[in-house]
Amino acid sequence: MAKKNTTGSDRPPYLRIMWRVFAGLWVFILLFFTFLSLGWLGFMPSFEELENPRSLQATEVLSDDGEVLGYIGLENRSNVSYSQLSPSLIDALVCTEDVRFYNHSGIDFRSLFRVLFKTVLGRHGSSGGGSTLTQQLAKNLFPREHHSIIGTVFSKFKEWVVAVKLEHNYSKEEILAMYFNTVDFGSNAYGIKTAAKTFFDKTPADLDVDEAAVLVGLLKAPTTYSPILHPDNATERRNTVLYQMHHYGRLSDEDYERYKEKPLDMSRYTPQSHNDGLATYLREYLRSYMKDWCKHHRKPDGEYYNVHKDGLKIHTTIDSRMQRYAEQAVREHFSKEIQPAFDRELKTRKGNPFCDIDKKQQEALLVQAMKNSDRYRALKAEGLSQKEIRAAFNEKVKMRLFSWKGNRDTLLSPWDSLIYYKRFLNAGLMSVEPGTGYVRAYVGGINYRYFKYDNVQSHRQVGSTFKPFVYTMALQDLDLSPCSEVPNSEVCFEVWGQEDWCPKNSSHQREGEMVTLKWALAHSINWVSAYLMKQGSPEQVINIARKMGVRSPIDAVPAICVGTPEITVYEMAGAMATFANKGEYVEPIFITRIEDNKGMVLERFTAHRSEALSENTAYMMLELMKGVVQTGTGARLNYKYQLNNYSTAIAGKTGTTQNNSDCWFVGITPRLATAVWTGGEVRSIHFRNMTYGQGAAMALPIFGLYMKKIYTDTKLKFYRGDFERPAVPIEMDCTKFQQEIQSESHDYEWDF
Repeated sequence: MAKKNTTGSDRPPYLRIMWRVFAGLWVFILLFFTFLSLGWLGFMPSFEELENPRSLQATEVLSDDGEVLGYIGLENRSNVSYSQLSPSLIDALVCTEDVRFYNHSGIDFRSLFRVLFKTVLGRHGSSGGGSTLTQQLAKNLFPREHHSIIGTVFSKFKEWVVAVKLEHNYSKEEILAMYFNTVDFGSNAYGIKTAAKTFFDKTPADLDVDEAAVLVGLLKAPTTYSPILHPDNATERRNTVLYQMHHYGRLSDEDYERYKEKPLDMSRYTPQSHNDGLATYLREYLRSYMKDWCKHHRKPDGEYYNVHKDGLKIHTTIDSRMQRYAEQAVREHFSKEIQPAFDRELKTRKGNPFCDIDKKQQEALLVQAMKNSDRYRALKAEGLSQKEIRAAFNEKVKMRLFSWKGNRDTLLSPWDSLIYYKRFLNAGLMSVEPGTGYVRAYVGGINYRYFKYDNVQSHRQVGSTFKPFVYTMALQDLDLSPCSEVPNSEVCFEVWGQEDWCPKNSSHQREGEMVTLKWALAHSINWVSAYLMKQGSPEQVINIARKMGVRSPIDAVPAICVGTPEITVYEMAGAMATFANKGEYVEPIFITRIEDNKGMVLERFTAHRSEALSENTAYMMLELMKGVVQTGTGARLNYKYQLNNYSTAIAGKTGTTQNNSDCWFVGITPRLATAVWTGGEVRSIHFRNMTYGQGAAMALPIFGLYMKKIYTDTKLKFYRGDFERPAVPIEMDCTKFQQEIQSESHDYEWDF
């Protein structure tokens, strides 16, 4: 019998075709994924891009005590490492999104088969997806380019390749951290660090189990499961995540039941935007500064840094606790006392916030405000004429208005809204640490969202807060002392081509008598300031102001002795710190260092220093200004705010300009110098009465509230000792001053 031939040639033709198709299919798949991996079929991230994946990282603004003040960027995103993540976050994510995460290499074939048979063939939509966390990370890092069905399938294959490459290049821990850094949680929160801060005012490491579940639940649909917009949905989704953690053994029965029944608490929700959070005005100042800084600093690859994308870290000098207290003090004083008082006065003026100017001038101010608005610029960009724009401003529209009792929605014309906002009084505050020049608190206004103008950097007439420069000249150039006696008599100056200029006192107290410099400054006596000016010269006073950091233009005229110059809060705070720093001027600075997104220091900053005054002159000026707080125009710091219970080493000076337009207070302690300005947007907006329209009533209380909060914070451990005495003792027999204050029946607070 012949042997049967078993060679392939005797196989049926259809089997040979089937095997060839099968082999060709595998060759095609192999070549397809090879070409895909090499980037021959479209974009594929290179090895360098996988090693350093780019995501838009906002510049992070940090306080000196380590708190995130806010972000500067297109997306509020700042990266964290795996060690900075709460274990609950890891458990919640893995149990909910990819329970076999630690067992696959980027592609979970078991999940793919489940999707194929249950979702595609069985049409069970609830069977879940097949994407692993690594694939989701690949999609986040390198977004899909196509949106058609074929394009989506093609992009899916690319994500498989990228996922495998990511698994090859990174550890599981690194992949988890990268995933948390790239996802969007809604509420303008990109990445887990911003999300934890936004929703719970915490760091990712401090999140509790239920909080971690809320954030992981958001990843499915940030809007649908937003705990702010849809709390019921968010609670249900949180409980689903908790169930998954319990199901896979990450939560005990007891903990699962406890967290499941816990109410959703969003009381610490703090949106992170350029309009919200701490130090908003300073952050805007830093944004402008950094845009210029980036133009002069290049990355290692030669490109210029981008403040919005490169994840820089700005380490500021701000103390977040002091900053918070400063903002609270402004808000408390204005919302409870000053603005209600001004509103009551406006009722007698038919709501008109302007004083001292006619209708034509008021119209001009409002027109200028209109032209400064975003609405005006948008209408102008659309090609509307001035007449059409003005007509549009007179049409009522829905808008949200600022109010100290809470923002309110209303129907109002944009023109009327301009008038509405003019009625709000505003403030500026800056605190400087004398020895270092570090700016510890910076409040540019009452609310950055609605009032963009920065009152720390703006020029305002300073009134009697300029007098310390005059008295400094007297001590240093005229060889006087705080206890020297001078005449409290009228002084006049010749003015070429005009009548003599003779300043007036705000009260007739002790006119015609000999008074000490300490008493005169304490009661802000204009005649004595004029007398000292006449003994010296305007040029001498200006020279001292310049040495103490004042750069604003100052006319060399006698009237500066009563405070006619326009100076910034920034300059005044820096100048006053000179007295507490033994006469050395230290230029105030906001930044200590700038780092890249990996923590490498790009630049360090130190304050410029220069000798401005002798140590003895500085100390004597502090003694003079102590008198202001002890018995003079700043006395309510003690009798109303009881700051003398915490320290007797507080020096200060009030200031009020003509018509009560600008109200000031500068306060100095051994470790902090603060300048406060209050007033209207323009000088024609002011109180008509002196009850509130003076520095002692408008500006000083902010300092009082602010310092009381600082002193009572035991964690701050704020210094309560006295100013350091000079190395060479100074003899100051102020017996005469003590007699002067004992003879007074009441305090005088007028500070013109």
